[in-house]
Amino acid sequence: PEPIESEATRDIAAEAQAFYESRPDLFTFASPEDLPADLVWDDGMDQPDLGSPQAKKGGSYYEVLEDFPPTLRAVGPDSNFSSRAWLSDFYRITWAVAHPDTGEYIPGIAESWAISTERKTVYIKINPAAKWTDDEPITSDDAMFAFFFYLSDYIQAPYYANFWSTEFTNITRYDDLTFSVAVPRLKPDMADKVLREAPVPMHFYDELGPDFPERYQWRYQPHAGPYSLAEQDVDMGVRLVLRRKQDWWAKDNKYWRNLFNPDQINLSVVRDPAKRYEAFRRGDSDMFRIATAEMWYDNLPEDDPDVANGYLHKSTFYNGGPRSNWGLWMNSTRYLLDNQDIRSGIQFAMNWQLVIDNYFRGDMERLRTQTDGYEDFSHTGLAARPFDIERATEYFAKAGFSQRGPDGILTNEQGERLAFTLTTHYDRFADVFTILKEEAIKAGLELRIEILDGAAGFRKASEKQHEIYFVSFNAPPAMYPDYWQYFHSDNAYDDAFLDDGSINPERKVKPQTNNLQGVAVYEIDQLIDRYEESEDREQMIELSQQISQMHFDYASYSPGFVEPFYRTAYWRWVRWPEGFNHKNTSYPYELFVHWIDEDIKAETRGARRGGQAFEPVIQVYDQFRIQ
Repeated sequence: PEPIESEATRDIAAEAQAFYESRPDLFTFASPEDLPADLVWDDGMDQPDLGSPQAKKGGSYYEVLEDFPPTLRAVGPDSNFSSRAWLSDFYRITWAVAHPDTGEYIPGIAESWAISTERKTVYIKINPAAKWTDDEPITSDDAMFAFFFYLSDYIQAPYYANFWSTEFTNITRYDDLTFSVAVPRLKPDMADKVLREAPVPMHFYDELGPDFPERYQWRYQPHAGPYSLAEQDVDMGVRLVLRRKQDWWAKDNKYWRNLFNPDQINLSVVRDPAKRYEAFRRGDSDMFRIATAEMWYDNLPEDDPDVANGYLHKSTFYNGGPRSNWGLWMNSTRYLLDNQDIRSGIQFAMNWQLVIDNYFRGDMERLRTQTDGYEDFSHTGLAARPFDIERATEYFAKAGFSQRGPDGILTNEQGERLAFTLTTHYDRFADVFTILKEEAIKAGLELRIEILDGAAGFRKASEKQHEIYFVSFNAPPAMYPDYWQYFHSDNAYDDAFLDDGSINPERKVKPQTNNLQGVAVYEIDQLIDRYEESEDREQMIELSQQISQMHFDYASYSPGFVEPFYRTAYWRWVRWPEGFNHKNTSYPYELFVHWIDEDIKAETRGARRGGQAFEPVIQVYDQFRIQ
């Protein structure tokens, strides 16, 4: 919808209703009698329980963040920041959820659902008990409003606008608790497109308008999950405290009763990585995800007194599902990086194997592509380019960089040095960047390392001001990769091409998208468009592999490393289910299967002061390991 003039008192409900009426193709108002009689409803109650029945409610969980959130908004400018999961993503409940072990749907906000492939429609019955964190009931009106919200120019979120305008063709309201959503294509994961979404609280956005980013900058959107953030629990720049709703509507539901156990989640900002680790060792934070071999083997070895005496436990958990894509994202809209020979040379100048062998001590594996882990949809025939000085310099020479300066860095005839800034916000990997920098010099390439805090790093990349960015986007469980947001020119430029497919000479770089590589290839666009439209699984697999091949040839992404597991250190009072966690998890804490035992906490602290030891606990959980 187009924004209307800002008013002192807005009536967003009336504006939304007017929008519904202007789009009868998209919005339908019906009655329960209009529901198809042949629907088969599923409630997903036949899946295994989550978490542990031994879990205890209560206590406080303490976590440290690397930076303070730049906003509390869930969408809009600067909303894609490093700590956003701790504010909302970990606790948001969608209509239905993929079971993290089986992949089958289990109920979220929905009590039941029915899938009609003939009609390309998913029907949903909302749990009558479902409420927002501000205790307002969740209704079909909130499902309708989600369409208005995400299609609105007010929120300044082009990705959502595109997704909601292309992935759904109709929403029909039958009554307060029943609605359906139609999709344009019978994709293999048709139901997932609908069930993984969530409503939007219309009552909360009663002031929605052109000033949305500023007006809602520090307002916390209600959601259907168990934790809420009150204004008085936000200490700007310092800490945030989320509190569990004791009367949460889903607290006794089969799949949620053993999760989200702490009463409070205390998030404190500690920007310096060394001080974050010190805070953990003091017991000021409960858990520390170990991301480096040095930390695992040297800083916290098995003979460390806290580990050997059983105060700190260490666990390695082999997980499954799509892989996080650690690597270098080259911005091909920038000078010199718009040359494919330069990008190809950089590929061969990156000694990732040395990083894996020396820094990670052989624990990691080399990533093949940006979209590994999607079974048949991933291109397993591709292999990341190895470190090869000769081939790197050949490509650089093709681009005009053939003369070495006194410091070994290549220059061209104009005297320009072959030098780029590698930006990141992952300060814990500083030694990785040192290895890459030193090895790249051998190929005549200079990397200037720039380590920013999380907010500044994400902002620079999302504004497309970076040259090379080291980052990983977490890959949620899905049947097939999402190429559009990363590789389509819609997310690189405004009007990238003219109607005949030639480059638009007036195109401008588009900020605030996930196409951090500036990929804009007309042929790739066409493949992605066909991939998005296709309803045939085998055709999608073929197209997926073609897209991967063309992206590989474009050479804007240097695959780094893949973690086949995650490692965690935690104090003895943090307790876990028997198998530690569920298969399709990327972080130990994301499902909140753990709990805080305050009695064990007091016991452990007393024993530590008094020199009493416990049995050490160092566990490897490999039940989901992919051999």
